[in-house]
Amino acid sequence: MEHQESTVTHEYEREPVPASKWKSWKSFLGMYAGEHAAGTEFMIGPLFLTAGVSAFDLLVGLLLGNLMAVLSWRFLTARVATKHRLTLYYHLEKLAGRRVVIFYNALNGLLFCFLAGAMVTVSATAVGVPLDMEMPKLTDTLPNGPTWIIVVLIIGAVITVIAARGYASVAKAANYMSPIIVLAFLACAVVALGRLGVDSFSDFWAIWGEGSEPFPGQIKYGFWHVFFWSWFCNAAMHVGMSDLSVFRFAKKESAGWTTAAGMYVGHYMAWIAAALLYALYLKSPEALAILAAGDAPPVAPGPLAHNAIGVFGIIAVILAGWTTANPTIYRAGLAFQAMVPRMSTVVATLIAGSIATIAGLFPAFAMKLLGFVALYGFMLAPVGAIIVADHFYIGDARSAQWQLGQSSRSVSVLIAWLVSVIGFYVLSQAAGIFLPFLTLPAWLLCGVLYMVLVRRSRVVIA
Repeated sequence: MEHQESTVTHEYEREPVPASKWKSWKSFLGMYAGEHAAGTEFMIGPLFLTAGVSAFDLLVGLLLGNLMAVLSWRFLTARVATKHRLTLYYHLEKLAGRRVVIFYNALNGLLFCFLAGAMVTVSATAVGVPLDMEMPKLTDTLPNGPTWIIVVLIIGAVITVIAARGYASVAKAANYMSPIIVLAFLACAVVALGRLGVDSFSDFWAIWGEGSEPFPGQIKYGFWHVFFWSWFCNAAMHVGMSDLSVFRFAKKESAGWTTAAGMYVGHYMAWIAAALLYALYLKSPEALAILAAGDAPPVAPGPLAHNAIGVFGIIAVILAGWTTANPTIYRAGLAFQAMVPRMSTVVATLIAGSIATIAGLFPAFAMKLLGFVALYGFMLAPVGAIIVADHFYIGDARSAQWQLGQSSRSVSVLIAWLVSVIGFYVLSQAAGIFLPFLTLPAWLLCGVLYMVLVRRSRVVIA
């Protein structure tokens, strides 16, 4: 009986993480390096090429955009997380009440599941190489055959079981896998550069040069597209405060600097390495024939990596999808558990993993990853502004504000969030504005509206 109790996973979903469970920066370094030098990188790097980006826009835009992401994690997310040590979901419940949080958690959890599903898709492209499986195309939406379905279901089941074991297992898996994945990205880059005949920095620069016309179905990316997309592709995690659920375990807020491992090893080196793999493929007779026909060559990470480094590439892509899907399913499980507190985190994570696996059957989530990630961050980021406003600006009045009537709190949060998201999304669609350009304005408006509404509610109640 004692052994059974000792193995129960306790994730402190509705209470602060006790000091005995705090973790050093090393746990976060491995997790962020693994999560962000992972499955999404094998997709995003090539997708930048399909957007016709230039060398300057890509290299400098990524450098500065990723810096802004690191600063957001360090000075916003980690600071709030180590102060309160609550999950995003319970923290938001204390601010907004149960009804708003249930709605938010349902949306948040589903979006996380879809992202994890895209990573299951990535891993499946690698497993499918030795099976000679037909790979999904950029325009594919539905599963393309029974082999694809079986492979995705098996991969999704394994990833879900690991995620259900809790944060410690997620971090441990990332620590084991991330060095292998990073080495694979480096190896892919070296091999691709050799086959592309790159002997100097000018040759490297010429791969992108002044840019090109985007592929069919893609939009043209310039410097600001790259800058804001790289800053806000993880907007839900940093300015959106989702990673409160991760950094609540950190001993010090300085653990936020460990996200630099993810941004510059993953979102810089790995994106560029993956782009080089695709650049190499674009010179193949197969890709040239597809382009000549007016279509976009497929982006299938498994075959791309296998073409460069053989079996090691297959293994790396499988692990890369795994290390992104694992913490993403874990976060989704926390979101679902917060909706039904009596449900265990293990059960909630199994539900999240099942949804992610089903999503992985549909290649569209991976093939349209740039657009999906932009939308996902835009929708969830403004909620983080509410928590930031409460922490930094309401300050000592927080305890009084939390004691406002629940209906007043719920209305304040709901109005601030919906007005900012709906208003700027309509603007984006009507004016044809790149959505990540509007993530920061939506975030700022949400925080300001929340403060105004809260102060007005307090005056009315007083």
